[in-house]
Amino acid sequence: MEQENKNKPTNKWMQLISIPAQMGIIIFLFAKIGMFVDEKYPNKNNVYFLIFTLLGVALSLYNVIRQVNKINSDK
Repeated sequence: MEQENKNKPTNKWMQLISIPAQMGIIIFLFAKIGMFVDEKYPNKNNVYFLIFTLLGVALSLYNVIRQVNKINSDK
């Protein structure tokens, strides 16, 4: 009975549905950090905003790949 609950497709769908929200939150937070650092140490090209935003995108993509691999390995 316990194994039937683990292999329910709805559980995998719930995990997949939450991925875009996680990506958005991570990217938003890193962009906010970049904006804060740019305000504290101003420069003409907003370099910190760009760096932190790209770092957030990379981190969120890593998180997506890790989660999808985990979902696939649970089969």
